[in-house]
Amino acid sequence: MADEPNKPNRPIRPRQGAPGRKRRVVIEGSGQRPRDIRQARGRSDGPKSPPREIVPPTGPATVPSGVSVRDLSQALGVPAVQIIKIMMGLGQMIQITQSLSDEEVELIGTELQREISIKHAADEEEAPEVFEDAPEDLAPRPPVVTIMGHVDHGKTTLLDAIRQAAVVETEAGGITQHIGAYQADVGGRKITFLDTPGHEAFTAMRARGAKVTDIAVLVVAADDSVMPQTKESISHARAAGVPIVVAVNKMDMPDANPDRVKSDLAAEGLQPEDWGGTVQFSNVSAKQKTNLDDLLEKVLLVADAELELTANPNAEASGPIIESRLDVGRGPVATMLVHRGTLRVGDAIVAGDAHGKVRALYDYRGEKVKEARPGTPIEILGFNVPPPAGEFARVVEDEREARTLAQRRGQRLRTEQLAQRSKGGVSLESLFSQLQEGAVQDLNMILKGDVGGSVEAAVSELGKIEHPEVRVNVIHQGVGGITEGDIMLAATSNALVVGFNVRPNAEARQLAEREGVDIRTYRVIY
Repeated sequence: MADEPNKPNRPIRPRQGAPGRKRRVVIEGSGQRPRDIRQARGRSDGPKSPPREIVPPTGPATVPSGVSVRDLSQALGVPAVQIIKIMMGLGQMIQITQSLSDEEVELIGTELQREISIKHAADEEEAPEVFEDAPEDLAPRPPVVTIMGHVDHGKTTLLDAIRQAAVVETEAGGITQHIGAYQADVGGRKITFLDTPGHEAFTAMRARGAKVTDIAVLVVAADDSVMPQTKESISHARAAGVPIVVAVNKMDMPDANPDRVKSDLAAEGLQPEDWGGTVQFSNVSAKQKTNLDDLLEKVLLVADAELELTANPNAEASGPIIESRLDVGRGPVATMLVHRGTLRVGDAIVAGDAHGKVRALYDYRGEKVKEARPGTPIEILGFNVPPPAGEFARVVEDEREARTLAQRRGQRLRTEQLAQRSKGGVSLESLFSQLQEGAVQDLNMILKGDVGGSVEAAVSELGKIEHPEVRVNVIHQGVGGITEGDIMLAATSNALVVGFNVRPNAEARQLAEREGVDIRTYRVIY
C-alpha cells in the first residue's frame, strides 16, 4: 500500500521551478517540440530565402518650417541618428528635439539627395480663402479701393474730401500714421476705401496671400508729376493684379500740368483712355473738392467693366485683418474687412493665434452696429490679443474651436520663429565669431536717421570702411523712425538695423523680436 500514491491515475505534479524537471509543451498542429522548432529556424533542408533588403524611401517630402530632427527623420524615413551625423559633419551639434532652420533642412536634403519642400505658416492660411458658393447665393458687394501714391501728393486729403471727415487734422504732421478703412456713398452704392501709410502693409498683406483691394487709385500731384513712390505704387498694384485709376490731384495749383502727368505715366505703361489706352484718368482738386464725382464714377465704371464683385452674405464671415492695436480701456481692437458672409455680435472668431467672441462692432464712423456684410470694414472688440495685420480671420462654431485653432496656430508660429531665431541673425555680438569662422562676407545694414544730413553723412563714412574679410552694404536708408517695413526687409536680407536719433515703434520692436532682427540705436556725434 506504500506505493499507492505513485499509481498512474494519480500523477505527481512537480513544483514550479523544480530543478531537473521540465514540462513538455506540444504546439498543436506543428508536430514539433520547442527545441525542434528552434533548430528548424536555424537551419533548413530547403533553399534559404534571401535576406530582405532595406531600401531607403525616395521621392520628394514636405515638412513644415521649423521641423524638429525627430519629425524630419519620420518624414524622410531615415534614422534620426543619420541626420544628427550629417549636421555634425557640417560643424553643428544638434539634439533630436531641436528645431531646424530652412537652410539646415535644405542642407540635409542635399546630403541625402532628397527633394524637400518647406511649408511655412503663412502658406497654411491660403486654403480658407477659397470658397464655392452657388450662383443664387451671391449678391453684389462694394468695391474695395486702395489710395496709393507719393508722399504729400494729397492721398489722405483726397480721401478726407470724399468721405467728408477731418482725418488729416488728427494725423501727426498731416502724414498717415495707421491704416484706415472707410466707406462712401455714391448714388446709392457704396465704395470702401483703404488709406495706407506707404506700401508696407499693402505688401505684407499680399505676401500673406490676402487679396485685400480690388482697385488701386493712384494719386499724382499735377504740379509734381511722377515721383519714386509713384513708380513703387504702380509696381505694387501690378504685382497684386488690380486695375489702376489715376487721380491727378492739385489741379487748383497755378503750375498744374495734367498733360505732363499723363505723358510721364504713359512712359510707365499707364496709357490714358483719351490717348487710346485703357486707364481711367480724373483731374481733381482735393483741397477745393472739385470733380470728385467724376473720380468716383470712374471707379464704379472700372468695377463694373473689369471686375465681378459678388459675395455670399449668408455664410460664416471671413476676411483679412486690416489693422489692430491695444486700446486702453477697450482692450485688443482689430479692423477687419469682411470678404464673405455676415459678421455679427456674439460670433466666435479666430485670426492667426488670436481668438475671441465678438463683444461689439463699430463702423468707420465709430457708431455701434450689430452686423457687417461683405465689403464692409468693421472694428471688432473681443479678441484676446491683437491679431497681426494681414492674418485671415474667420468665424467658427464656438469659442472652444476658436481657442483650439488659435493655440494650434500659435504653436506653429512659435516653432517657426524658434527655428528662424536658432539659425542666428547678424548681430554685433555674433559678428566677431562669424568672422573668425569665415562665415560673414557681406554685412547688410539698414540705416535710419532723424534728418537726411545725418543719414547721408553716416552712409558716406560707412562707405569708407575697408576690411579684408567683410564688406558693409547699406541696402536701405531713410529718414524717420524704424518701422515694420524696415524689420521685414532686414529679416529677408539678413541685415542689421541701425538708427541714429530714432527709435523703433512698438510694432517694429515686437516684429524684430519674432524675426530675430538686431536693432541698434545711436546718437550721431560729429
